[in-house]
Amino acid sequence: MSKYIPSLESFAKGVAATTAGLATVGCGLLYYGQNYLIYPSAFPPGSRTEVDVPTKYGLVYEDLELRTEDGVALRSYLLMQRREISHTHAMHVDWHEGQSNEDFAATRPTVIMFHGNGGNHGHRIPLARIFFIKMRCNVLMLSYRGYGRSEGTPSEAGLCIDAQTALDYITSHAYLQKTPIILYGQSIGGAVAIHLASRNPTKIAGLILENTFTNLPRLVPHAFPLISPLSFLCHQKWDSASKIPLIPKSTPILMLSGIKDEVVPHEHMQELWQIVSRRQGAKAKGDGENRADVSEVGSGRSKFVEFPDGAHNDTCAQDGYWSAVAHFVANLPRPMN
Repeated sequence: MSKYIPSLESFAKGVAATTAGLATVGCGLLYYGQNYLIYPSAFPPGSRTEVDVPTKYGLVYEDLELRTEDGVALRSYLLMQRREISHTHAMHVDWHEGQSNEDFAATRPTVIMFHGNGGNHGHRIPLARIFFIKMRCNVLMLSYRGYGRSEGTPSEAGLCIDAQTALDYITSHAYLQKTPIILYGQSIGGAVAIHLASRNPTKIAGLILENTFTNLPRLVPHAFPLISPLSFLCHQKWDSASKIPLIPKSTPILMLSGIKDEVVPHEHMQELWQIVSRRQGAKAKGDGENRADVSEVGSGRSKFVEFPDGAHNDTCAQDGYWSAVAHFVANLPRPMN
C-alpha cells in the first residue's frame, strides 16, 4: 500500500503549490476587488435606492443631475440661499429691498460637501441644514458615482472627476460663480477635498476636513488588519500628504479630529496638521506632549481642533464642533468682486 501513500517531499511540494496558488488568487481578488472594500456604497442596506430629500428636513432644494466629462450622471442637491428663512435659529443676514433671492445667494459662501465612503448624500442632509440655516451658506451636496442614485462605479480617478464636475458647476453658475467656495470633506471625502483644492489653487476659499487620512495604503493595516501584509497592493492611493503642499498657504484649512476615531487613527490627522503647519512655514502651537485642544497657524486662519470623545462617525456631534466651523466660515476672506 506504500505506493499509494505520497512521500513527505511530494506532499510538501503539493501544499506549497496549493498555498502559492491560493495566495495568487487572494492577491488577485484583493487587487481587483479592493474597490468594493474601499467604497461600500450599498452600506447600510438600501443606500443605493433610499435617498432622503431635503424637504424632509424643511429645506427647499434643486434636484441636480450633473454630467461628468466621462459621461456619468451624478444625482446631487443644491440648496440656494434666500433673503428670508422661516426658522427660529436662522442666522440673520442683512439684505436690501429690490434684491432678489438669487442676488442674495450670490453674497453668501458656497459649501461643496464630500461625504464618507458609506451611505449616500441624503444621509448628510442634517449637516447641510446647519450650513444652510445657521451659517446661511449655499450648499451643493454631491453624490459620487456609484453612490445613491448616481450612475457608474466608484474609484479614486472617478471620484476626482466627480469633484471637479461639482466645482465646475459652481464656478459656471450664473449667481454662485463669484461666491467664496468652501470644501467640506469627511473621512475619504477629506481626501477628495484635498485633491480638488490641490488641482484648483485659485478657486477655493477654504477647506474643512474631518477625520481623514495621510494616504490609503497606510490606513489598510488598521482598517483591514487581516490583509495588512498585502497593503502594497492597494492601488487606490488618495495621497493627501503629498497634495496638501500644493494648496496655497493663503488658503485656510480647518481640521477637526476625533481622538477616539476607531477607523482612521488619530495620528493621521496629526501628521496632516504638521504638513499644513510646514506649508505655512511655522511650527504649530500644541506640538509635542502638551498638545492643545486647538492649534493654529497662518495668523490663526488655519486651525486644528481635537475632540477627546470624538469617534469616526460622531465627531460632528461633539460639543464645539459646529461653533468651530461657524467661526471658520465667518472669518474667511471675501473675494474682491
